[in-house]
Amino acid sequence: MPETITDIAAALRAGRVTSTALVERSLQRIRRLDGRFNSFVALDESGAAEAARQSDARLSQGAARSALEGVPISIKDNIHVAGMPSTWGSPALAAFRPAIDELPVARLRAAGAIVIGKTNVPEFTLEGYTRNDLFGVTRNPWNADLTPGGSTGGGAASVAAGLVPAAIGTDGGGSIRRPACHTGLVGFKPSIGRWARIDGFPTILTDFETIGTLSRTVDDALLLDSVLKGPDARDRRSLYTSAARWPNMRVRILHIARFDSAPVDPEVSAQISTLARRLTEEGHEVRESQVFFNLDDVARIWHVVSRVGVAWLMRENPSYEEQAGVSARAMAADGRKLTGADYIDALERVSAFRRLCAEFFERTEVILTPTAAALPWAAERPYPDWIDGVPAGPRDHAIFTGWVNISGVPAISLPIGVSLSGLPIGAQLAAGFGADESLLALAQEISRITPSPPLPRMESV
Repeated sequence: MPETITDIAAALRAGRVTSTALVERSLQRIRRLDGRFNSFVALDESGAAEAARQSDARLSQGAARSALEGVPISIKDNIHVAGMPSTWGSPALAAFRPAIDELPVARLRAAGAIVIGKTNVPEFTLEGYTRNDLFGVTRNPWNADLTPGGSTGGGAASVAAGLVPAAIGTDGGGSIRRPACHTGLVGFKPSIGRWARIDGFPTILTDFETIGTLSRTVDDALLLDSVLKGPDARDRRSLYTSAARWPNMRVRILHIARFDSAPVDPEVSAQISTLARRLTEEGHEVRESQVFFNLDDVARIWHVVSRVGVAWLMRENPSYEEQAGVSARAMAADGRKLTGADYIDALERVSAFRRLCAEFFERTEVILTPTAAALPWAAERPYPDWIDGVPAGPRDHAIFTGWVNISGVPAISLPIGVSLSGLPIGAQLAAGFGADESLLALAQEISRITPSPPLPRMESV
């Protein structure tokens, strides 16, 4: 049975498999395997089966709407799918069912993709692991004692376990890229506005959060991008202009091994350094450098925007706080201590940071870093207590990803190897704003010279 979208699309067109068979296989595997991982929180079995029958009819007539026709996918539980739960990982929203699809879901359906179900998230998608009081803990298919990361941990687990070939999630501070890193997948976060977005939950992280994808290959990420990209006048951010393609694919790459003195697992560092050397051998201009921005400034932006966002959400929906978990209530309490002046100050810092990044990317095409500073840790823990023998705080494992969201630039996490303990390691590549297509082309090249490690073998279904 083909596993990637690219192979599935070819098999569907050749008549070697049907969408109905693919959907039934996904559902069977979820029933048999997902008890170990807890990736899915809701399934649309009848809707997926009917959509598959319609796809099979179109395929038999040579009328496929795109390469995604008949391909099953999962959707993160903070993205609206009409008639399905959108709980945002909170008991406060356990009964909520949106009436319409969020725009990216509508585009996927219009392209023929089959929505299998919704995947687990931390409450309000604000933590770097995946657990909530409504559905419990999601576990990593590479080792079920460990986390797949967060907040798109359910989506990452659903793909790494072979339950679906791809997942749609969100990335507000690394929430796609780090789970991709921890599960051996390709995780793509586009530039702000590349994929229009309306009819979803409030944007409590301003425009930091984008829709993104988790897939087995860069080729599959490109297929998904071809369907999801494009403007919509109702989302003013989507009216941006893409950057010009890089004039050649031998590019200037800045390798930043660590951010100041923040700890990094030595096996992670070694893998990224090996990739940097390989890229040099391939003709790219690779330089090592220190981090080019002030980490305290980035931390201040994140603290203010996230806490004020949660406080606003609770103010607008008083019942949410009554049912929310401890972490969300603590964030709201912190947010209420901040002032409007604090928030404006944070937004001004964002503007200055985006200018700094724009000027920096005039001198280099790509920044190469680890995706995550740590290997996966215990599934029930919100973050690793130690990294490289040094006590670690709540965001130390995530230090490499949040600046990307503040700047709004595209980034991708590529699986580049495994640790001695058999856990996946990922490399993050970030490019200038709007340079998504050039970045994806470079990622394709890197994936050819650095093949992904094979995903865990599950019992066959």
